[in-house]
Amino acid sequence: MAKINGIVIELLQGTTILQYLDTHKFNLDYIAVECNGDIIPKSQYNEKVIESEDIIEIVNFVGGG
Repeated sequence: MAKINGIVIELLQGTTILQYLDTHKFNLDYIAVECNGDIIPKSQYNEKVIESEDIIEIVNFVGGG
């Protein structure tokens, strides 16, 4: 089970970051994803398979003034 934004989540084996983000309706234009302390480039979201030991943080960018 992976930990995503502090919550332990059980995922199907082989789930990529992009599949998780699409399933949960994240807008890719306004987020950054960190996996085990490393920022994952958007170009790798479809390649990076979420492993059971991974700790993932998804950060939403918010504008304001």
